[in-house]
Amino acid sequence: MTAGALHRAIRRARRRAASIERCGMCAGPVGPEHRHVWDEQDGELMCACTPCSLLFAREAAGGGRHQLVPARGRRLTGLSVDELGVPVGLVFFVKQQDGRVLAHYPSPLGTTESEIDAGAWRAVEARSPALAELKPRVEAFLVWTGPPRGGGQQWVVPVDDCFRLVALIRQHWTGMSGGSAVWREIPRFFDELGRRHDRPSGND
Repeated sequence: MTAGALHRAIRRARRRAASIERCGMCAGPVGPEHRHVWDEQDGELMCACTPCSLLFAREAAGGGRHQLVPARGRRLTGLSVDELGVPVGLVFFVKQQDGRVLAHYPSPLGTTESEIDAGAWRAVEARSPALAELKPRVEAFLVWTGPPRGGGQQWVVPVDDCFRLVALIRQHWTGMSGGSAVWREIPRFFDELGRRHDRPSGND
């Protein structure tokens, strides 16, 4: 092998190594179906390999800094959220450690956040045990009004599902209104939720 070919091979190997997702704890490679851990100090999600994710499977195992993102979600049905004043058709709500609830509105630039009135959230939460048990930071209440408006879906999902949705919208959005591609991808995303997560089980 010539020196030039060797250098090209090294560069290709480095690119492949850089493209491999790695565990945020031990730096080992992770597979496509890996778990995530929320880092409270840095305010971000970290990929976790199977051995490291098992370390945080028990409550309080992360010592207040690290929290394992759940693997399962569940669909909610028949829950009115009118009190929350959702101005758009796609939003997810994340409870904070201090009890506040932030609404996140996905967009081609990421998400826009706003704090939900505490009384309004408590009114909705009182009608849904699933929301009352929502885990701060690592679970989200995801609402899609769907096409046509009013015919959508509501889910309690692992928060990394919401990050995937935001990435999908950023990837496929074109023009001012999003273009046809993004509005095809959003229903597919929710179809995938139905395949991966629990069957409809009412508000609890």
